[in-house]
Amino acid sequence: MSTYTTDRASPFTRAVVSSMRKLYPEALADQSFDNTGLLLEAPFDPIRRQMNSVLLTIDLTKAVADEAIERKDCVVVAYHPIIFRGFKSLTLSDCQQQSILRLALEGISVYSPHTAVDAAPGGLADWLADIVTGHLPNPEPATHTAQPQNTSPETIEEDPKLEANASSDKPTEAKKKPQRPRMSMQRTYSKPTYPSHRPVDTSKTDLDPACVDHSRSVINPVTGVEGFEGAGFGRLITFMESQPLTHLVERIAHGVGSPKGFPLAIPQGKQVEDIQIRTVGVSAGSGHSVLKGVEADLLFTGELSHHEALAATEKGQCVITLFHSNSERGFLSSVLKEKLTGVLKKEWERVRNEVAEAQELTPEWEDAVKDEDVLVECSERDRDPFGVVILQSSKQEGKPLS
Repeated sequence: MSTYTTDRASPFTRAVVSSMRKLYPEALADQSFDNTGLLLEAPFDPIRRQMNSVLLTIDLTKAVADEAIERKDCVVVAYHPIIFRGFKSLTLSDCQQQSILRLALEGISVYSPHTAVDAAPGGLADWLADIVTGHLPNPEPATHTAQPQNTSPETIEEDPKLEANASSDKPTEAKKKPQRPRMSMQRTYSKPTYPSHRPVDTSKTDLDPACVDHSRSVINPVTGVEGFEGAGFGRLITFMESQPLTHLVERIAHGVGSPKGFPLAIPQGKQVEDIQIRTVGVSAGSGHSVLKGVEADLLFTGELSHHEALAATEKGQCVITLFHSNSERGFLSSVLKEKLTGVLKKEWERVRNEVAEAQELTPEWEDAVKDEDVLVECSERDRDPFGVVILQSSKQEGKPLS
């Protein structure tokens, strides 16, 4: 008689779902658009059961699905929902649907917490706020914009027509015009680089999170979820003393995995080194819906559109973006992995006891509930679609923002 059951997920999956809901209740999510919760409940076959392991990822791509299958994980916790809208069909010709079908075939379930993590106290928004309000060794490094070589505004170029006139008997007053900076024509590029997915090791980065004096408030509160007072989307930080923008750039770079670079927008006519920041609006991912209308010196988020960033700088604000998922990925290794492991160990013990007491078990089921192992790992293949490509062996090292 087969022990394969088509109407039940694995008991370990139940423990993972229960743990995620304890940490980040789905009631915290933005119900106006989001799709959180258990998105794929794979049937359980105790004869060929998966490992008692969870794979954390921001995006459930084909590469991450391959990784989960190779590792024999039981559950993928994907921050971004792989299912946002209803399906009219499930086919292998669609890349995302193909991943879902392959995972279901292997008995791997998928859970997505998304904006519930954004809103939770101690969640993603607070993690970003902790980075901005962190501290590097005293005195903090003085960052600066690179200076271009031989691109002074006074650089001029003679008009060939004027040179011809100069050789004639007619005296001609030479007119001079500014010359555009000459860029090196060498085409040597680095490979695309991405921030490290490893957790922030303060012993190596020297970043001490959330220690600069400041006050912090929620931009868009979420109420009515018991035990989660103070929840909501976005954070508004007010420093007790203004901070140099250069210091915030350094803190963010250390806190999100030391990327090779990230976009920074400042008002025209200002220099990065001269800007002081007293207030910061923080939101993970695509931050416009949370940060619009927020009066802050700096907007720190995953991405803003061209027009949204332009509108901010025209108002005198600065903007730092990281590429969408780079504002989220570090949270998995720095915070979620440890939190989920702690809660899941207790939940798995509870579920094991419930299953053992509720039914007479086959040998395969007994093996499943006797397995005490719990493992939570971050994907090695998850990354933002965008990397940073560095132009190498170029005379042009950088143009000051002014």
